[in-house]
Amino acid sequence: MTQTDRPAIEIAGLSKTYAAQGGGAPKQALKALDLQVPAGSIFGLLGPNGAGKSTTINILAGLVNKTAGKVRIWGFDQDVNPRQSRAAIGVMPQELNIDPFFTPRGSLEVQAGLYGVPKSERWTDELLEMVDLTAQASAYARTLSGGMKRRLLLAKALVHRPRILVLDEPTAGVDIGLREMLWTNIRRLNAEGMTIILTTHYLQEAEAMCDEIAIINHGELIVRDKTEALLGRMDSKTLVIDTGGARHDTPPLPDGARAEWRDDGQLAISYPPSRVRADALIDAVRGAGVPIADVATEAPHLEDVFVELTKG
Repeated sequence: MTQTDRPAIEIAGLSKTYAAQGGGAPKQALKALDLQVPAGSIFGLLGPNGAGKSTTINILAGLVNKTAGKVRIWGFDQDVNPRQSRAAIGVMPQELNIDPFFTPRGSLEVQAGLYGVPKSERWTDELLEMVDLTAQASAYARTLSGGMKRRLLLAKALVHRPRILVLDEPTAGVDIGLREMLWTNIRRLNAEGMTIILTTHYLQEAEAMCDEIAIINHGELIVRDKTEALLGRMDSKTLVIDTGGARHDTPPLPDGARAEWRDDGQLAISYPPSRVRADALIDAVRGAGVPIADVATEAPHLEDVFVELTKG
């Protein structure tokens, strides 16, 4: 993975307040957000609905004007060099905003023209092949399936060979085949040096794909860290005991440990590793006469961290 000393995205004091509508109060979507995205990374931008993710992305894409703050994209100040900063980023939106009367080839050619890409430098055929739309290159977009339209959105985001690619909920409502195709392409682009910013509600996806993750809530940055470090923040593990199908009363356990019987008959004991040892739990279970056929442990997932940090 290619890295540079300069962040791909630098956000400082970014604020956005939407004007009041229908007699209501103004809505502050972002509150002095500070964030840096390392160049060459796959970076997760996560948060609950209404956290400010879409507003942040739309500001980066130049679609929404910020209220205050500074944004630098690939070293270009968005206010001083708007054209260069916009050229450095490509956005695959969540909405299927495709003209139904254009073909995939036509859509890519028009998009390239809007970015000022000379005909000799366009890579339309390669993009169509990358997203598996070569056979549909001359079909009207209105005849494409939802999955094909989503693939076309990815190709449109790449026509100008941006340094940074933003994926806004790219796999929402798509099938497994399309999801695998998408991530194969994303890993390939990232391996070639492209910085990827991902927003998703599929937290297992973010856990598997992202080098670093930022979580925002109510327009503010809650945490930003390496994915492994985030997972390590949870002082929690689960000891899963296979009792061979035998179900007993829940055994008394050391302070801090909590047990429950799962539907499959296994005994799951949650405990803080910093205060409770796994062997003490096993001794307590065995001492209560509960048979132990097998033992496994489960580490916390990103979903656990997300819920803990955004609750309330």
